[in-house]
Amino acid sequence: MTARPVDVLVAGGGGFIGGHLAADLLAQGKSVRVVDVKPTDEWYQVHPDAENLEADLSLLDAAEAATAGAREVYMLAADMGGMGFIENNKALCMLTVLTSTHMLQAAKKYDVERYFYSSSACVYAADKQTDTAVTALREADAYPAMPEDGYGWEKLFSERMARHFTEDFGLITRTARYHNVYGPEGTWTGGREKAPAAVCRKIAEAVISGRHELEIWGDGEQTRSFMYIDDCVRGSQMILASDLEDPINLGSAELVSINQLYSIVEEIAGIKCERKYDLSAPQGVRGRNSDNTMINEVFGWEPSISLADGLAKTYAWVYDQVKRAQG
Repeated sequence: MTARPVDVLVAGGGGFIGGHLAADLLAQGKSVRVVDVKPTDEWYQVHPDAENLEADLSLLDAAEAATAGAREVYMLAADMGGMGFIENNKALCMLTVLTSTHMLQAAKKYDVERYFYSSSACVYAADKQTDTAVTALREADAYPAMPEDGYGWEKLFSERMARHFTEDFGLITRTARYHNVYGPEGTWTGGREKAPAAVCRKIAEAVISGRHELEIWGDGEQTRSFMYIDDCVRGSQMILASDLEDPINLGSAELVSINQLYSIVEEIAGIKCERKYDLSAPQGVRGRNSDNTMINEVFGWEPSISLADGLAKTYAWVYDQVKRAQG
C-alpha cells in the first residue's frame, strides 16, 4: 500500500454507506482513499478518481498501511447486515472489534486529525424497545447497557474505546449512532439486506412475476424509523466537523410499522399484495425510533428526507436490479 497523503480515508468504502460518502467527498474536490476487504468487483460503487484498495482492516498492519497519510478517517467497516444476519451471526459481528481497535490504533500512530466512528441504534438498551409505540431513544438510553446481542455490544464497546482514545491520547473522535440507513446502491438480496431493500425486492418480484403474494417477518407491527442515505452522508460529515464529543443519534424520527413500510412501497409500485406472516422469523426489538432533540439543539438540523420520497428512489433502483437479475 502507498502512504501518499490524502484528505480522507473511507474504511469500508466498498459498502453501501461508504460508497455514497466517498462519492460526495470526491464531488467536493477532496482526495479520497477507499479501503474494503471485498474485491473491488464486489463493491457497490467504485470511484475511478479515488485511491481504491483491497485490504483486511482487522489486521493491524493493514489498518496502519491504509491509514498512513490520511488527514481524516471515516470508520464504517463492519461485518453486518439486516436483522436476519445480525441474529444468526453474533460472533462474526463481535469480531469487528478487531477492525475497530486496529483502526483507532492506526489513527493514533499517524496523528489523524479527525476520526469518525459509525455506531448504531443497536447499542440502545433492549428494555426500552419492547413496545411498538416506543418512546424515541435518547442518547442517554444506551446506559445501563443492554444492547443488541453481538452486533450492538461490539458497537457500544467501540464507542467507549473511541472516547478513551480521545481522553487518553488526544485523538479527536466523533461518533454517530445510525438508525436504519437505506437507499439505492446497497445490499438488496442474499440475506444481509435491511428491511427497506428487502421490502422493495419482494414487491418488485411480485410486480414482475404477477404473483401478488409476499411473506413478512413477524406480525408486521414492529416499528422502526428509516434514514435515507443522503441525510446520512450529510449528517456524518457535519458531526465529524463539529465540536461534539459525545455519541449522537443520526436517524429519521418518522416512525412506521413494517406493515406501513410495505404499504408505502405497494403504493409506489401500484399493486396490493396478499400478506403472509412468519412469526418464527428474526424480528429484532419491538419498537425503535430516534429522539432528535440533541441533533436539533446542537446543529439546528435533523434528517428530513421523507420515507415516501426515499423509498420511491430506492424502489426504482431495486426494481432494475431484480429485473436485470432475472434476465
